[in-house]
Amino acid sequence: MLLPELPNAGQPFPQVSTAGRPSPDDFLLAKQRGVTRVINLCPPAEPCAYDEAELMRELGLEYVNIPVAGAADLNEDNARQLAIALENIQGAALVHCASSNRVGALFAVKAAKLDEMGVDAALEIGRAAGLRAMEPAVRQLLGG
Repeated sequence: MLLPELPNAGQPFPQVSTAGRPSPDDFLLAKQRGVTRVINLCPPAEPCAYDEAELMRELGLEYVNIPVAGAADLNEDNARQLAIALENIQGAALVHCASSNRVGALFAVKAAKLDEMGVDAALEIGRAAGLRAMEPAVRQLLGG
């Protein structure tokens, strides 16, 4: 695993790490381990002790924000934005929210809706990326 030290760390794919909200030091560690793009699923209004976009600029990391506040934001459009954000990365990506639960949920939606995986396979990808409490809502959304 690329970043096992991060809160609720996951690694659904070789060059994709997932986590709950990293600390500023965690982002520095991520950069040292080859992360070049950070994808934040927290909405801008969600409380955070630091300005993440500014911190990414200071660290020289690419930064993408896809606001996912809850189950209502688990849709094909946000899954497509995630897919686009994961393309053409020169290195690894770190995808996070506050706990990694929304990360796993959106990965499951992407797997089912865009990658055309079955519900069980999509949920397995979601779990590898941090899906926990939102699993019943995701299962219902995916028709399983």
